Amino acid sequence: MNDESGAGGDVRMAEAINEIEGFLLWEAERERARTRAAEFCARLPWLTTAQREDVAAHYCREQHETSRSYLERVAARSATLRAEYEAAYRTLRRRMVVALLSIGVLEVLALAVFSLTGSAPGVP
Repeated sequence: MNDESGAGGDVRMAEAINEIEGFLLWEAERERARTRAAEFCARLPWLTTAQREDVAAHYCREQHETSRSYLERVAARSATLRAEYEAAYRTLRRRMVVALLSIGVLEVLALAVFSLTGSAPGVP
């Protein structure tokens, strides 16, 4: 069987898509930081070109650190929420299986009782 077929291929494809999406989001964040740095420097017309470049670089580094920290907090919270929702889903699924099995057992018992008595309840 081919490595790219089946569930394994789907998982790898989803991981690749997530990586690409993460890369694109990070690049967009970097571009926003550069834009904000340029706007900030534009409000400081007395800066020399070298100073402007230095301030912009420092601003971008600070923004990157802030963004990375924020994204790490979001990722950690997402993982926590995912674990909580998966646990709730497993509990709900277990309860549904127990309920369906209980109904099935009751139906089998009812059919057994009806077959032994020869009639349904309420029928003479």
